[in-house]
Amino acid sequence: MLNQTSVTEFLLLGVTEIQALQPYLFVVFLAIYVVTVVGNGAVLMVVVSDPRLHSPMYFFLGNLSCMDICHSTVTLPKMLENFFSTHKAISFSGCISQLHFFHFLGTTEAMLLAVMAFDRFVAICRPLRYSVIMNYQLCTQMAVTVWTIGFFHALLHSTMTSRLNFCGSNLIHHFFCDVKPLLELACGNTELNQWLLNTVTGTIAMGPFFLTLLSYFSIIISLFSKTHSCSALHKALSTCASHFMVVILLYVPVVSIYIRPASGSSMDQELIAAIMYTVVTPVLNPLIYTLRNKDVKAALSNVFTRRANMNMSRAHF
Repeated sequence: MLNQTSVTEFLLLGVTEIQALQPYLFVVFLAIYVVTVVGNGAVLMVVVSDPRLHSPMYFFLGNLSCMDICHSTVTLPKMLENFFSTHKAISFSGCISQLHFFHFLGTTEAMLLAVMAFDRFVAICRPLRYSVIMNYQLCTQMAVTVWTIGFFHALLHSTMTSRLNFCGSNLIHHFFCDVKPLLELACGNTELNQWLLNTVTGTIAMGPFFLTLLSYFSIIISLFSKTHSCSALHKALSTCASHFMVVILLYVPVVSIYIRPASGSSMDQELIAAIMYTVVTPVLNPLIYTLRNKDVKAALSNVFTRRANMNMSRAHF
């Protein structure tokens, strides 16, 4: 069935229509994007290059860093371009592609965080069998599985949205193409699309969240049954603190947009929440994992030390 739409492009209205603010916002978001790419790129580089970080936890952390770079790249470059563009247009196919990759990476990240929580559960509660359970084959299979599920979940939304009839306004009150703003512009019946967004996306989002909570609950129960020492409990849970902070940063804005009813949030609230999980979360993830992780900090320090020594050697020549 061919798409019967009369709209060939959409106009992204962005985060604000106040012209005076846009140069300042451009500088802020450009800086955030650069820090996101450099920070996550640095984490990805040391995870790949340092043999001491070739373990399941850092394998999944490398996946998360790669995901954050891609997630930011899906939305931020177009946002930055539109700050100085008089015609803030995106083609119909470009809009559907942006929607697809946004949901692809977002869904994959939610499931990856659940996998990382399971990894911490095995490491803390089954330490003697950790290397047997979390072997290379299982880690690879879990990573491929979450990426594959994320892709096909996004394909479902992009396909169903592209088949809608858009015959009226083409103004999107957002800084990127997402399902909810597009459904508001559709002329035909969108009940199936709304159901898919509320039910399927809600399940895929909240399912990993509850699995993450279950992993942490199991860790706490297991630690209390083995030891009554608060210091031992604190030491074990401190290894999960970075991951838990990332989970909270992702799920609080996601729940406010995709789980709450549409009448429960204003356009400004949805924009703020969208900025949180598309812009703020990717830039904070490498900072959280680096500042709280001695292994990553040591690996980064070694990289910078080696580069400094190489530069000094070249200077002598």
